Amino acid sequence: MRIGLVMDATCDLPLEFVQKNNITVLPILVNVEGETFADQRDPVETQRFLDSNMGSRSHGAETTPYSSEEVMQLFMERLVIDFDCVFCFTITATRSPVFEQVNKASFAILKNYRPARQEAGVPGPFLMRVIDTQTLFAGSAIPVIEAVRLLETEQSPGQMRERLEQVAQNTHGFLIPRDLNYLRQRARKRGDRSIGLVGATLGSALDIKPILRGWRGNTEPMTKVRSFEGAAETLFKHIEDRIRHGLMVPVVSLSYGGDLDVMHHLPGYDDLRRTCSDHGIDVMECPMSITGMANTGQGGLCAGFASEPYEANF
Repeated sequence: MRIGLVMDATCDLPLEFVQKNNITVLPILVNVEGETFADQRDPVETQRFLDSNMGSRSHGAETTPYSSEEVMQLFMERLVIDFDCVFCFTITATRSPVFEQVNKASFAILKNYRPARQEAGVPGPFLMRVIDTQTLFAGSAIPVIEAVRLLETEQSPGQMRERLEQVAQNTHGFLIPRDLNYLRQRARKRGDRSIGLVGATLGSALDIKPILRGWRGNTEPMTKVRSFEGAAETLFKHIEDRIRHGLMVPVVSLSYGGDLDVMHHLPGYDDLRRTCSDHGIDVMECPMSITGMANTGQGGLCAGFASEPYEANF
């Protein structure tokens, strides 16, 4: 059976990995002050966003993901012909409309795919499964990476779905924002009151950074640490601890809202890489998506891994 993978653009995976594994990206248009950026994991477009210094003033950005009609058109024109089953991965449904749009489209696709396959001379039924990763950015990468690993084992779609939903349930995505005032302004634009004015102002004045976790659809602060560098080191040490306890998927995913060399020089990064190497854990890293930077600010750090449920004590 020919099985294909689709992910939305906020899933932080390197373009090389996406292309090598023939993963289709659902693009998101990001409009900032009249300028439009196509977010689709393209390093050139991401660099154009960074060079324009949009990350510091994009809290008013308008983001437009594929509509359900556009998703359906993409599938009917290509994916229902190229594949017999497609798994589609989205950022957590509690923070984005992408899951709802794709899920809505899936009903129409599964109802209307037969004529397209018959016209193309493709026999047999078509299956589609939409997976809510229940986390964000680098965290959303983990279920996709596991799907690629499962394809190499030639498991059935039913077996893959069960495993991928289990991984999504247990994937942790951690985010450290660089600028709390930016995050508050962006949250207000989106109607999210979870970042208060007083907390953001005090946090910025005292250089206090929260470590946020996206897990099972919830996004909440786990702890607060003095300075961005201090928060990064705390997060890296936390990931090392989880590695020693054992991960469900032997991968740690990292993304950064800017030049990756900055992330490489953060305290604790080298120690994390050594711990990953010692335990046979791959590290997948890339720049954060344009949409991610528009929503959380430039210069943020995100990390993802899959682990059995645990008390996230820092």
